[in-house]
Amino acid sequence: MDRHELYERCVQAPERLVPFLRAIHGGSPTVLGEDFCGTAALSRRWVRSVPGGSAIALDHDAEVLALAAARATDEGARGIEFVRGDARSASDLARHACDVLFVGNFSIGEIAARSELVAYLRRSRARLLKHGTFICDLYGGASAFRTGAVERLHALSDGRRIRYTWEQRSADPRSARVENALHFRVERRGEIEEEWTAAFVYRWRLWSPAELCDAFDEAGYGGVGFWRDLPEGDAPPRPVETPDELGENWIVCVSAQSSARA
Repeated sequence: MDRHELYERCVQAPERLVPFLRAIHGGSPTVLGEDFCGTAALSRRWVRSVPGGSAIALDHDAEVLALAAARATDEGARGIEFVRGDARSASDLARHACDVLFVGNFSIGEIAARSELVAYLRRSRARLLKHGTFICDLYGGASAFRTGAVERLHALSDGRRIRYTWEQRSADPRSARVENALHFRVERRGEIEEEWTAAFVYRWRLWSPAELCDAFDEAGYGGVGFWRDLPEGDAPPRPVETPDELGENWIVCVSAQSSARA
């Protein structure tokens, strides 16, 4: 397995995310925009799961987009338009209209300055079709600016297991900047078969829910909502209605509508 496959197996859950995003939208969205898409695992699942579904997968890395396109071909995932560009600065994306625009895996943190965040959200709103929805995820809480690591094990059907480690290497609450690294180790019966140290390294700006709400308001959005982690099975998404629901440390999806709904 390469590092991208390890990431998909350990970090992403597109089979649960697709119905989650559609439920938050509240209608029958068919066109997905996936910014900072990487290998476009979500887009690939979307077009295979949503009747008449299509997707626009955007990333600045030509190599990873080529890998995403190859995987889409292997899976028979048709209807994805792969677009190379930097979502933070590209100004010609309005023609790539969508019902749902998703920025996942905390990638909203790739935008470091508030002025750049508001500008990005304005451009994103211009891409959304009528009653379109922008959705991104955030993490925060008491440990958001602590350094340390969290380790999880993922069992594979062939007897191997993946030891996945999320490490927060540095954090500065004065600037809200953090550096995170993802490590993977593939083991079989206690023996290490493959190891990827610092397979991915991210340097993010952690936006708070309040900061993001202010940016949404300035960018002209309405109907901001907060949603808990991905539900299990067919359970509907649960909106966060009180601060106590978040707990001490939290991951939350934030949604905003392109316009008020009748």
